[in-house]
Amino acid sequence: MTSLDATDARILLALDDDPQATVVALADRLGLARNTVHARLRRMDSLGPHSRRVEPEALGYPLMALVTLSISQQDRSRAAALLGGIAEVIELLSTTGDGDLLARVIARDTDDLHRVTEAILAVPGVVRTSTAIVLRRVVPLRLSPLLQRLAEQ
Repeated sequence: MTSLDATDARILLALDDDPQATVVALADRLGLARNTVHARLRRMDSLGPHSRRVEPEALGYPLMALVTLSISQQDRSRAAALLGGIAEVIELLSTTGDGDLLARVIARDTDDLHRVTEAILAVPGVVRTSTAIVLRRVVPLRLSPLLQRLAEQ
């Protein structure tokens, strides 16, 4: 994975402030050459897909849950691939501790969460789950403070 530098961080912070900014507008605002901004944006786009600009609530999924999964070890890879095919599983992490995987799941309501949980349990290799409903985001996912620190270097 390619690391970001201070210039990349400045561009990303400017895009956070104005997501519709053109390459020319970003270059003017940041005092960079248009070609520099364009090349940096293309390189960052090549690092992988990113759709974090949309909140699940805007898609009709206001409920979030964290699901700890215990997986049969011989089915681990297959189970992870199949779990990744469930649209409401928006993040899947391999962890230490009581479970093997931690899934961040979104749902329309508790009935929908039940449906999603049943789909997760139907995946071959999933032995057991434990679900915790998120009541409130106390500190939402954010990278701006780290980008700001990098931009100031």
